[in-house]
Amino acid sequence: MRSQEVKKFIDDHQHLFWYSPAPKNETVSDELLVEMVLNYGTMDDVRGLFAVMGMENVANIFFESVNKSERRKGNYHELVLNYFTLLFNRYVS
Repeated sequence: MRSQEVKKFIDDHQHLFWYSPAPKNETVSDELLVEMVLNYGTMDDVRGLFAVMGMENVANIFFESVNKSERRKGNYHELVLNYFTLLFNRYVS
């Protein structure tokens, strides 16, 4: 079950889910939410995601996703993958 904060975050960032009708945006998986915000969001969007989901939770979702397969790893832009790998390795235990 999604918290109201996460639902509001998704509603406030509808532009990141351009391919999906607005009513279905609340049903996106946490994995897709993290991927879209890290790839296409601003740093303010990333900070907002950390605020509603927690940096450790976002890091766990990120690493689970990129470690599943090379295809999933390829969903992230090369610079985004490198930056957040370094960031999470440094600040999340």
